[in-house]
Amino acid sequence: MTPGFARWSLTLLAATGGLAVGIIMLMTEPKPDATGPAVIGKTITTGEAQIGGPFTLVSTRGGTATEQSFRGKHVLIFFGFTSCPDVCPTGLNNISVALEKLGDGADAVQPLFITVDPERDTAAVMTAYLRSFDPRFIGLTGGREQIDRVLKAYRVYAEKQKPEGQSGNYLVSHSGYVYLMDPRGKFVDVITGSASGEEIADWLRKHMPAPHG
Repeated sequence: MTPGFARWSLTLLAATGGLAVGIIMLMTEPKPDATGPAVIGKTITTGEAQIGGPFTLVSTRGGTATEQSFRGKHVLIFFGFTSCPDVCPTGLNNISVALEKLGDGADAVQPLFITVDPERDTAAVMTAYLRSFDPRFIGLTGGREQIDRVLKAYRVYAEKQKPEGQSGNYLVSHSGYVYLMDPRGKFVDVITGSASGEEIADWLRKHMPAPHG
């Protein structure tokens, strides 16, 4: 993650025997900076990883998509925006490399890019942007309220940075994690988007069953 930004680590802890799962978010005090992720200044501990939930968003493949649209696939979700200068292209590229390294195993994975900036990221804008990355990516956008509900469900931090002067340009400070959901739509784990493609591929192999044959 870019130096100078607050760091956010989200760690999934599995209890012995798999009887309990805890999730701890460790976050430093926020240091907003329009060029990269920011964080929330508090610690949250729960007995179960309550991350994810239902959504209905506009898909770059046409029409709408819900969380049910991807059942049967391991779903990788990265939140960001197309005007992001560094964190998003780095994360999306690393995911693309990971999928390439998985070979045929990538057929079981559906990567999603959900915008945190729906005011500018229309389906057409996201379609053009995603051409630079793995063709399996699907972009999802929607109205502000729709996106805010998804951000809350996945505990994503995103805050628009006020532009200087009268310029309409702005950036969005946001967390930069890759979420893995299982084929039933249950949260599995997260990894930072700054992890290398090889690291993300190894992480996926750990959580996905080995392909048969």
